[in-house]
Amino acid sequence: MKKILATLTALLAPLLLPAVALASGGGAGHEPLDLTGSGVGFIAIGIFAFAYLLVMAEEFTHLRKSKPVILAAGIIWAMIGALYMNHGMSELAESAVRHNLLEYAELMLFLLVAMTYINAMDERSVFDALRSWLIQKGFGFRKLFWLTGLLAFFISPVADNLTTALLMCAVVLAVGGDNTRFVTLACINIVVGANAGGAFSPFGDITTLMVWQKGIVDFWGFFALFIPSLVNFVVPAAIMHFAVPNEQPSAGGKAVVMKRGARRIIALFLLTIATAVVFHNFLGLPPVIGMLTGLGYLQLFGFFLKKTAHKDENRRDVRHEGEMGDIVPFDVFNKIARAEWDTLFFFYGVVLCVGGLGFLGYLALASDVMYNQWGATNANITIGVLSAIVDNIPVMFAVLTMNPEMSQGQWLLVTLTAGVGGSLLSIGSAAGVALMGQARGKYTFFSHLKWTPAIAAGYIASIATHFWINATLF
Repeated sequence: MKKILATLTALLAPLLLPAVALASGGGAGHEPLDLTGSGVGFIAIGIFAFAYLLVMAEEFTHLRKSKPVILAAGIIWAMIGALYMNHGMSELAESAVRHNLLEYAELMLFLLVAMTYINAMDERSVFDALRSWLIQKGFGFRKLFWLTGLLAFFISPVADNLTTALLMCAVVLAVGGDNTRFVTLACINIVVGANAGGAFSPFGDITTLMVWQKGIVDFWGFFALFIPSLVNFVVPAAIMHFAVPNEQPSAGGKAVVMKRGARRIIALFLLTIATAVVFHNFLGLPPVIGMLTGLGYLQLFGFFLKKTAHKDENRRDVRHEGEMGDIVPFDVFNKIARAEWDTLFFFYGVVLCVGGLGFLGYLALASDVMYNQWGATNANITIGVLSAIVDNIPVMFAVLTMNPEMSQGQWLLVTLTAGVGGSLLSIGSAAGVALMGQARGKYTFFSHLKWTPAIAAGYIASIATHFWINATLF
């Protein structure tokens, strides 16, 4: 192993030499090295940029987005580790990567519990029942346009915006049929609604969750963004309303009955959220501890459902189609297995990559330019626009790592812009990317781009509303 490290260090030596000259404090003081002008720094930036280009091209390459960023994270930290070991400062690199890993672990476990509950509700037919109810009501296109958008806005603060968008899109496709114009506009509206709804809740988006877990904004503080988020949704929806066909589609479909225990699982999910809030606000513990406690609620209830599975023998909706009517018992670990593991590991890669770039000194440099030279307001609005091109997870994690001195109002502003800025382009959020696949040919990048000016009007209006109604927070 020592030979391998020695060889690696020797190969990297020409690139590392400039870093020694740029070091502030050197090895004796055990201060991190400033590597922003070194070969290692430039290579790290290039590796991350290339990996992220592959992430953005996922729709065309079909390469899962987690793969390039995980590899990039490993290479970046390997270079950092080799450099710091060469300077007798390996404990600094180890401490830094452990810090990033702890941050990831807390968020990953939190999201895993939330995804498990969502999957459990899906298995109990909660979302299917809601979808069938909407289809059977026989709403007109315009009424359905508003209804699916509003439901996306109000469901995404509890469920994630991806699940919410897919559910509402399924309704739109079932009712809209071949009416491409309606499907396109409704999908755009759903994406905007889901992203806007996630911006005013600690659970609505990974970015808000990161801000809450950092302790920068308390649980109830996020609800100051409710009206600005609502404005972000309503403005483009009102503009698009008149382009929606004023027609009445035919109702149809069979009613779906939720499986036994569905309502109790919903109640347990709400109890789990309450537990996480109590642990964080009143006990001073990380919210993830409360969420994992809530997973215990679901596990115990799952055990109860499994032991009482005989009560379902006369219910067709719990029978597996391919097993000749055999009962499929509830198993919480199946729900964990169905979590969005690609998203969770993508998040790992992003946290480690951005953390590595921060350790190299780039985030401090970016923070100085954006927040000291541009000013907090201009920087935070720019971050929202940037999140339409680059996923808002690395953008927000970078801001949190920079940790600039800002008022509560400015932290809420960057939370708002990073959350809703992704709606400007179809590739700017997980909801938009997923719906391009689900409504292929009807909802596309260019059909969304056509309405970007209307979405941008909502983006500007939401920022103005935030400055107006939350003026005391600045």
